[in-house]
Amino acid sequence: MNPQPAQYETARPWLASYAPDVPHEIPLPTGSLLDIVESSVQEFPDLVALEFFTATTTYAQLGEQINRAAEGLRALGVKAGDPVALVLPNCPQHIVAFYAVLRLGAIVVEHNPLYTAPELRHQFEDHRAKVVIAWDKVVANIQNFPSDLAVDAIVSVDITRAMPPLTRVALRMPIPSVRETRSGLTTSVSGTVAWQTLVKSDPISADVPKPSVNDVAVIQYTSGTTGRPKGATLTHLNLSANAAQARAWTPTIPRGTAVVYAVLPMFHAYGLTLCLTFAMSIGARLVLFPKFDPALVLKVIRKHPPTFLPAVPPIYERLRAAANETGASLDGIHIAISGAMPLTTALVEPWEAATGGYLVEGYGLSETAPVLMANPVHSNRKAGTVGLPLPNTEVRVVDPEQPTIDRASGEAGELIVRGPQVMSGYWKKPEETAAVFVADPHGGAPWFRTGDIVALDSDGFVRIVDRIKELIITGGFNVSPSEVEDALKSHPDVVDAAVVGLPSDHSGEDVVAVVVLRAGAVFDAESVRDHGRTLLTPYKVPRRVVSADELPKSLIGKTLRRVVRDNLLK
Repeated sequence: MNPQPAQYETARPWLASYAPDVPHEIPLPTGSLLDIVESSVQEFPDLVALEFFTATTTYAQLGEQINRAAEGLRALGVKAGDPVALVLPNCPQHIVAFYAVLRLGAIVVEHNPLYTAPELRHQFEDHRAKVVIAWDKVVANIQNFPSDLAVDAIVSVDITRAMPPLTRVALRMPIPSVRETRSGLTTSVSGTVAWQTLVKSDPISADVPKPSVNDVAVIQYTSGTTGRPKGATLTHLNLSANAAQARAWTPTIPRGTAVVYAVLPMFHAYGLTLCLTFAMSIGARLVLFPKFDPALVLKVIRKHPPTFLPAVPPIYERLRAAANETGASLDGIHIAISGAMPLTTALVEPWEAATGGYLVEGYGLSETAPVLMANPVHSNRKAGTVGLPLPNTEVRVVDPEQPTIDRASGEAGELIVRGPQVMSGYWKKPEETAAVFVADPHGGAPWFRTGDIVALDSDGFVRIVDRIKELIITGGFNVSPSEVEDALKSHPDVVDAAVVGLPSDHSGEDVVAVVVLRAGAVFDAESVRDHGRTLLTPYKVPRRVVSADELPKSLIGKTLRRVVRDNLLK
């Protein structure tokens, strides 16, 4: 999906709105994601690469651990092209595992470690990985898979082993509150290969082939309105190009001295690129947080304020509120890029006053590795828009019914895109892949259909108008309505359900369900929500459940979610 050359230059109004120091085009990477981290190991061996609860790992140490873990995985039978599942929170072991898999030319498949067993099983049914590197807290879910999904090996990770020695000692104190904290971080497992055994392997031989730029690097699952997630197949080029585009967009972030905070999860494309790959590509200190905790983040800010803080609006809101409550300073946070939901002036202005830095909105999708556009960082921003296409990115606004027909400037239509960050397709789903690409009217590379309705103004800024897809975006995470509906309909009293997103001041959208009960059943909203919690990650559980005698249906019996949503908003 490489960008087209000069004949399209005049059709790119956004270029005139670029900041003066941002190039219109950048050279595409020729190496893999592994080459990126190995370059930083060579250039910055003694600098801190990772920080986790004050424990640090230098770039030299990171490189050595990657090579040892790669050899350990090779001994377990992992070879080039194999999918390897990672089910981990943000922690140093996650970073090492990610690059160790890539060192073998294998494919990383990221998973949310908070997923329930059914949610994980759906994804494993699709990718069929035989080796898993998992947080010990979720090992049981994988071991309980049915026999047809049984894996060959599970590498279990105790994340507390990456913490400072004094913290580890403190976690062993026989105090009830400490025991509770420790039990939330780690647990005893059997029938696995311990991570510490893996990284004690000899370093991998240089003779083992490394991946190339066009090899598949990551399968990134994305929710769909059908309820079954699809794996976006992202190459080394897709992911490394997107990091390069982000670097071009933020040229004031220095090499070797920058500090990047990973409050976003690495299993999400947003965190994977804007935290991990971006940080590794500039020799930055990547500060890892296993979950977002404002108090913990503020504690780190006192010593090492982030040069770069990618996040979502609720995180910025909670961090600013916590700083106000405690009198902590946010000064020194240089650039923050927000995504996943609208960014309001009411948040931007006090944030920038408190930090002395910049907070801008961007936009992307898992299928685009993920960033497509962002507002200029230092000047010429437009509130209410998601900004301008990044270098080497092309966009068109087309008729959703006839996507080869362009809409006039300022007129709403479906956003279609192409660029080096756009995926090659969905994992082993040729029909679904074909459905999201449209041929180019000039005979060039095909365009990816985002499913979002936008308007492109004369300056090239993009404003999101609506979504063709019915995904719910809550707290920066995508929620498939069908997946939640299926979970709720397995409740013994529920015969039908419709799930929609309603506007929220705090999370972008709230997940709200309307249920139809069996005859004679008594409506109990909490019972329905409790049932949902047994099958769904917490952010997918409806915030509110209401009952109805029936749901609006189309002539062919399809639930009209838009009507459901409109009725709830009345």
